[in-house]
Amino acid sequence: MYKGKTFIISGPSGVGKSTVLKELFQDRDDLCFSVSATTRPPRPGEINGVHYHFTDVDEFRKMISEDAFLEYAEYVGNFYGTPKKFVDEAMEQGKDVVLDIEVQGALQVVHKRPDVVRIFIAPPSWQALEERLTSRGTDSPEKVQKRLVRAKVELQTANTYDYFVINDTVERAVREINAIMLAEHCKPAERMAILSE
Repeated sequence: MYKGKTFIISGPSGVGKSTVLKELFQDRDDLCFSVSATTRPPRPGEINGVHYHFTDVDEFRKMISEDAFLEYAEYVGNFYGTPKKFVDEAMEQGKDVVLDIEVQGALQVVHKRPDVVRIFIAPPSWQALEERLTSRGTDSPEKVQKRLVRAKVELQTANTYDYFVINDTVERAVREINAIMLAEHCKPAERMAILSE
C-alpha cells in the first residue's frame, strides 16, 4: 500500500485558494484536508472536526509541550495549529494530505518534515490580485492595502517552494496541482519499493 504524501498549499489572501481547493477535492477520495486546531470559539454554523478542532488554551498548550503540532501560531489572541496525529493517520491509510497554510507555518512544517511538497499559488498579475481583494467587498480599503503589503512579502518567498501555480483560471490551477501530485508519486524511490516486494 502506498503511503500518502503531505502537500502544503500557500498563497496570498485573495488568490483564490479556497475556490481551487474546493474544486481539487471534487471526485477525489484519495485526498484528505488537514483540519486545524484552534482556541477561538466556533462561529455560527461551524462544526467541530469539520471546520476546526476546537479546543481550549490549556489543552492547546499541553499539545505544544507534547510536540503534537506540525506547526502552530498565535493570531489575534487565539492559537491555530496543524495536529500531527490527523496528518499521520491519513498518510498511513495511503491518502495525500493537503495543508492550507501561510508561508511562516510552511517553514515550520518543512523544518519537521523535509519531505513535504510545497505548492505556491499566485495571481496571474498584481492588478488581478488587487481587483479580487477589492471586489470581494469584505474588507475596508485600509485592510485591502494591508493584505497587499503582506502579499508582496509572501510572493518574495515563492521561489523557496517546490512548485509555482498561477491561478488565472480555477480549472487550469486544479489541473496543474493534480499533475504535481501525480508526478510526486511517480518518483523512483516510491515506485522501486513496489518491485522489491
